[in-house]
Amino acid sequence: MSGPEGECDPAFERVRDVFADLLDKREVGAGVAVRVRGRPVVDLWGGFMDRKRTRPWEKDTLVAVYSTTKGMTSLCAHRLVDRGELDLDAPVARYWPEFAAAGKESIPVRFLLSHRAGLAALRSPLPPEALYDWGVMTGALAAEAPWWTPGEHHGYHAITFGWLVGEVVRRISGKSLGTFFRDEVAAPLGLDFHIGLAEKDDVRCASLTSIDEGEGGQRIVAAVMKDPAGLVSRAFANPPSSVTPGHARTRAWRGAEIPAANGHGTARSLAHAYGALGNGGVVDGYRLLSPEGVARCGSPQSEGLDLVLGVPTRFGLGYMMSQPANVAGRIGPNPHAFGHPGAGGSIAFCDPDAGMGFAYVMNGMDRNILTSSRAAALIDAVYQSL
Repeated sequence: MSGPEGECDPAFERVRDVFADLLDKREVGAGVAVRVRGRPVVDLWGGFMDRKRTRPWEKDTLVAVYSTTKGMTSLCAHRLVDRGELDLDAPVARYWPEFAAAGKESIPVRFLLSHRAGLAALRSPLPPEALYDWGVMTGALAAEAPWWTPGEHHGYHAITFGWLVGEVVRRISGKSLGTFFRDEVAAPLGLDFHIGLAEKDDVRCASLTSIDEGEGGQRIVAAVMKDPAGLVSRAFANPPSSVTPGHARTRAWRGAEIPAANGHGTARSLAHAYGALGNGGVVDGYRLLSPEGVARCGSPQSEGLDLVLGVPTRFGLGYMMSQPANVAGRIGPNPHAFGHPGAGGSIAFCDPDAGMGFAYVMNGMDRNILTSSRAAALIDAVYQSL
């Protein structure tokens, strides 16, 4: 395999070397990008878009990043907070009256962002097509009763997070989450990142494939097999289309707005957004968030055993934070770093202390739920280069 293409500041040659080694030994196709103090210092890509290795990964190749999408979804909510249109301590029902059903009238918005609402899953089985129907999913969540007393515990809202936060954004703004993101974040910054991908862009999408690495997903599979109707199973496999093999290659998946999981984009775009957050909330003259908003994103909200993932996790408001007790949950060495990994290996985050935004995307899916060893090697190389 040939080495990576793109640009790399000489001070970050170690990142290029690590990425080149990954492309040679472990990747199918991937991209990595870094911004420091608002300036791009790494923008590399390489490998192939397909399992058969016939289509080279290009500069504008898009790939599904699963839960790395959650960071961009959360950014939309924080923009509303910055504008005074959303109060994180107000009941969700203030903005979404139907949400008050089943004893949820007092759940505050911050519980949605910090995975404390107890709505990580829907109990009643849904048909496969429900995954792509915003009204069906938000209606089911509005009627659902919490799985635990809200606020007493936290558990990863793997898929439901996007509809919960996204519906609040929609009720306030009058725009779908994907449209709000495009208008408020992607278009002003020129980001090639999409929550609801246009059909014309399908040709640019890399095909996801499996590689034999990681172990986090095995824990989830074991929990599902042990209790098919339980919290973990319903969190990941209701609707069942979310785990159907090949679903991420379908037009239905790419075109829907599933703001917890189906963002498509480049490492360059994710690093640009997080680079703004790492630069006090502003980049290229555009203010994405206030400095107070950036601090709010990474303010610790949930820490300890995750009732869904079964391991310790640590969340801010919509973002994962480094979890010292869990090596697989590491996001850099600095305590204020925040971002989000995606199932299979992608990750993007910012480090306000280092003034840095980082992103890694790939199409070789491993079994990690949190930070993959491939991403960790690149993250280590970035910090060694700063």
